[in-house]
Amino acid sequence: MDTGAATACVLIIGNEILSGKTQDTNLQFLGAELAAKGITLVEARVLRDDKAAIVTAVNQCRAAYTYVFTT
Repeated sequence: MDTGAATACVLIIGNEILSGKTQDTNLQFLGAELAAKGITLVEARVLRDDKAAIVTAVNQCRAAYTYVFTT
């Protein structure tokens, strides 16, 4: 049953995140801001710098959630 509640997914993109060279600082901020606006953050994914993987993830998430954010 669709309750009409807005949902979101965050795609964090970058080999530097996966290697541990860079720490993601966007997810916590986005989660708090979305919650304040009544949007439920349902999923977050970390993806390597690979065009095909990014396109696949964006297409999967846009079919499942109201909003898709990439960082």
